[in-house]
Amino acid sequence: MMIGKQMSGKKYPSESDEQIGFLKWFEDRFNGVWIFHIPNGGHRAMSVAKKMKAEGVKPGVPDLYVPAWKLWVEMKQQKNGSVSKDQAAWHEYLQGIGDTVIVAKGARDASRQVLEFLQERRK
Repeated sequence: MMIGKQMSGKKYPSESDEQIGFLKWFEDRFNGVWIFHIPNGGHRAMSVAKKMKAEGVKPGVPDLYVPAWKLWVEMKQQKNGSVSKDQAAWHEYLQGIGDTVIVAKGARDASRQVLEFLQERRK
């Protein structure tokens, strides 16, 4: 199912669909390497949002994390996905403590950047 914005007659997958596709690729390719989603975004009832905030949810934390590699992945749509001010602040903080942050425009871009990250890491 492809849900997303239509641009110039072409339909682009939603950020969620891109993330699902990337996760499938990642888990198939890197069996045994754990990756998980940070449930920060999305629309919720005000009561749920308040509870999550009280529990420690912070705006701008990247979407996915690979603990073994200290790698964060911020997923965006292929077109018109941009980094918010909160996200930029988190990216700067995480990089400052030695983690790596990838901002990916779609599943294909995320896969490419992960492979490049691993190649650099081996050097």
